[in-house]
Amino acid sequence: MRAEAVMPLTAKPLAPIALTQGDPAGIGPELTLMAWQRRQALDLPVFGFVGDIDHLGRLSRQLGLDVPLVACDWDEIGRHFPDALPVIPLDEAVTAQPGRPDPATAPGTIASISRAVAAVRQGLAGAVVTNPIAKSVLYRAGFAHPGHTEYLADLAADGGTPPLPVMMLWCSDLAVVPVTIHVPLRSVPDLLTTELIVETGAIVARALRRSFGIAAPRLALSGLNPHAGESGALGHEDAAVVAPAVEALRALGIDATGPYPADTMFHARARAGYDAALAMYHDQALIPIKTIAFDEGVNVTLGLPFIRTSPDHGTAFDIAGKGIARPDSLIAALRLAARMVAQHEQTAR
Repeated sequence: MRAEAVMPLTAKPLAPIALTQGDPAGIGPELTLMAWQRRQALDLPVFGFVGDIDHLGRLSRQLGLDVPLVACDWDEIGRHFPDALPVIPLDEAVTAQPGRPDPATAPGTIASISRAVAAVRQGLAGAVVTNPIAKSVLYRAGFAHPGHTEYLADLAADGGTPPLPVMMLWCSDLAVVPVTIHVPLRSVPDLLTTELIVETGAIVARALRRSFGIAAPRLALSGLNPHAGESGALGHEDAAVVAPAVEALRALGIDATGPYPADTMFHARARAGYDAALAMYHDQALIPIKTIAFDEGVNVTLGLPFIRTSPDHGTAFDIAGKGIARPDSLIAALRLAARMVAQHEQTAR
């Protein structure tokens, strides 16, 4: 991503960031406590935690973190943030222990997300940052959505047709988007269409302009097959599906190039030639960014009518409650959300 597009990561929104509880048996709550402890040293944006204050207090004492907590409303978060971690309390109490997921916590996990989104849409918060959830836990409680992102898209739909949510993985050296996401590899060729690639690319270009301040975004598209199909010798999809998508994006006025062999797209010299890479499937996108920035990567959802970022990791039940989880990715997600809000405000002027 070009240096000219990078606003200071400490740019702070006028409204606080709404940070969700995530699965309370995972590492999200303890990372929240750790992030607040670093608020001054890292000049973090103001945020409020949407969750069970009693559970957070127990966890703070258990880990010896001694973080002061205060239950408050949205308009009080900024006043309390310097001296205590503001909590927007939920009615749903948490009984689960760290590392022991419990479907009984699902209503609170879901309520935290919906309340955070409602606050942003009402102008009470500037962005949503979501702590990790465990889909399997929610499924056992009857959760009807495929995942976190689909639920956010449904909340954005207001009963209408949900927007297409696009997952972008971001760090300071790379922004990459998987066109197909959590599907078996054998399903990818059937799901990958020129129309899906074009719609995804258009959403990415629009977000790079609005949320990252890049006036003329450059997109690089990977091929699906090794060597981008090698002139058809290794598959027809690159010529029949991906290449027409590149041309269609160009016809929309978007600087798109490719398809490129994925194995040559992610070294430093190649990354200097584009602002975001579109990869055709999950691991093709996530392996490079997790190699470059395993602890600092951020998951950004594009295509929604509000800003949403999250840490690029899961609930880590195996280390929850042990005080050894690293808050780097959550801190990066908070800072990026603040930067995106600041860019939106600047664009609106």
